[in-house]
Amino acid sequence: MTVSEQLRQRTAVDILLIEDNPGDIRLTQEAFDESPIANTLHVVNDGVDALAFLNKRGDYEDVPRPDLILLDLNLPRKNGDEFLEELHETAPRLARIPVIVLTSSQAEEDIVTSYELQANAYLTEPVDPSEFIATIQSFEEFWIEVARLPSPRDTHD
Repeated sequence: MTVSEQLRQRTAVDILLIEDNPGDIRLTQEAFDESPIANTLHVVNDGVDALAFLNKRGDYEDVPRPDLILLDLNLPRKNGDEFLEELHETAPRLARIPVIVLTSSQAEEDIVTSYELQANAYLTEPVDPSEFIATIQSFEEFWIEVARLPSPRDTHD
């Protein structure tokens, strides 16, 4: 059985959205709500809370390990680049979770930096809400249906 089949058989795919814009959070939730794939979207607003979530610290002691991470770059307290750097330096057991940058930035420097910091993909958020939802659904179809993800037991949590 492939990992994608295993994920579909679970109650829900856990996705961590690291985003501070309420409008983008709402659109992302709408896109995942319309998905045929059962999912649970967990939302934190910055890189500090994201690292606490992933390391199950503080208010996040009982959260599940996410299967995927959606990351905005422009965040308060700890931005997306800082989050990626710290994730890979201090939490290698969590670095196997695919991180997909989803941001409004089209700057070549941001794209290069994200990949240098080991992001798995870089998506630019469309301005149009219907295009944004379509982008999220395409992301979900690829990362859940097509891509092979590491099994949670292979991440040494």
